[in-house]
Amino acid sequence: MIRALIVDDERLARSELRRLLDAHDDIEIVGEAANAQEARTLMEKLQPALLFLDVEMPGESGIALIESLPDPPDVIFTTAYSQYAVEAFEQCAVDYLLKPIEAGRLARALHRIRELRAQNAREVPQQFFVREGERAWMVRPADIRLLESEGNYTRVCFGEHRPLVLRSLQALQERLGKQFFRANRNQVINLRWVESMELNPDLSLTAVLRDGTRVGLSRRQSQIFREQMAL
Repeated sequence: MIRALIVDDERLARSELRRLLDAHDDIEIVGEAANAQEARTLMEKLQPALLFLDVEMPGESGIALIESLPDPPDVIFTTAYSQYAVEAFEQCAVDYLLKPIEAGRLARALHRIRELRAQNAREVPQQFFVREGERAWMVRPADIRLLESEGNYTRVCFGEHRPLVLRSLQALQERLGKQFFRANRNQVINLRWVESMELNPDLSLTAVLRDGTRVGLSRRQSQIFREQMAL
């Protein structure tokens, strides 16, 4: 299931896109936002994997929103103006839909999303080359216990080392495979390093790793963890 957020200042446009998406059983619309500020709040809370994002909105544009995010989800831009296409793809958009959106064109865009996700789910290499400045390592995924986002960089934690690499947290999580779980907005944990889980008063979880590191899961990610890992 692909969790999607619709961001568009026009209510009718949001309703029409939601109607078109009803034909795709693997797309779960987790929320709607009418502007960039609302979108930020919902992304923090809901952690969508895909944005349907209008380019022109009052105040902050969709492109400006994506530029401001250190680790944006996949994006399909939507707009009535074709002149934004080049700029949209410069922001690494998966696709670009012109309004009024056609069902067939939407289907092709979602096919691209599915292909990308399938490609990211392929077999993970046994070792990765990690470099920071003049130092370099060959690292097995099993030895990486934690990834931490720092702006456009990600800190890779293994052994006594914590090099900072110029890759987004989401990109590294997808590269490393399903054993790596998004704990919160800024951290990804290796599930094979989790020694125990603690239940917090707000029903969120805290993962305790084998080296004693404690990582708090957001409430949404705690729910997803329970759904994926429970017997």
